[in-house]
Amino acid sequence: MIEEIDFKNGMALLTTAVSVITTKDASGAHGFTASAVCSVTDTPPTLLVCMNHTSRSHAHFIDNKILSVNVLGAQHELISNTFASKLGSEERFEQGSWTELTTGAPVLEDALVSFDCEIEQIQQVGTHSIFMCRVVAIKQSQQNESLIYFNRAYHQVGQVAEVESA
Repeated sequence: MIEEIDFKNGMALLTTAVSVITTKDASGAHGFTASAVCSVTDTPPTLLVCMNHTSRSHAHFIDNKILSVNVLGAQHELISNTFASKLGSEERFEQGSWTELTTGAPVLEDALVSFDCEIEQIQQVGTHSIFMCRVVAIKQSQQNESLIYFNRAYHQVGQVAEVESA
């Protein structure tokens, strides 16, 4: 039997992109920070997003059946921490500038890339819901540095612009 702490320690060594997952309904915008996002297939373009059942906004994602995956750039550590905090939904969206694409789910204007999605399937596994999301729109920035999470800390990867010496 694998101990929970051993599994968590092992998963901490799996480098992942950091994303803020968002949705919107009559009660407002909701979102959370996630590292459990991956591509499923490109035909049709589909992402997998995992969300803990205990999240305060879980029911909104289940009911709305739309979401946006906002992949964070190197400058977004504060936004990641804000959406992972105990702050309310309205306070979370005070960080950053937000727009929308096709579904109406909030899209971070300067995200590395945003995938606007319709949730097509939901499966319950243990403590999480797994959303299978059809991508209906994409907004990509010109940034070239990504925020990643490795060994319980943020890091940055990507091309660093060269500075000319005087």
